[in-house]
Amino acid sequence: VEAVHLIANGEAPRIPQPKEGATYEGIQKKENAEISWDQPAAALHNWIRGHDKVPGAWTTINEQMVTFYGSSLLDASVPAGQELTIKGASRPGLVTKNGLVVFGNDGKMVLVRNLQFEDGKMIPASKYFSADETTALELTEEEKKIAEDIR
Repeated sequence: VEAVHLIANGEAPRIPQPKEGATYEGIQKKENAEISWDQPAAALHNWIRGHDKVPGAWTTINEQMVTFYGSSLLDASVPAGQELTIKGASRPGLVTKNGLVVFGNDGKMVLVRNLQFEDGKMIPASKYFSADETTALELTEEEKKIAEDIR
């Protein structure tokens, strides 16, 4: 009650907040979110999950920064997939139909569902090797007429 009366009367003490340690920047920065591969799978999963969406846990693949999103621990036999060399990882990842499987230093697996490239393009991890493939859109005669009418 006394504090409320001091404020109401304009007599409350004013103590300036120290500037030391004050920041308006986010605590997590992209440069601090690089994945350290010398860890067990559970730690890798927690690192990726803990940085999901901002700032995003990242690693280097083919000399390019790639950010991982949507991880889960995978408790099964090693799935079939296409090998993907990841800088710093002791074992290549596997691009499978469900996503990118990466391995901890304990041999256990983490499944990553989405990847984002430096240019901002995000793809399902399962489409890593087909990301550059494009298919031409073919219109039927009726669709071509509608497209022409719209133009």
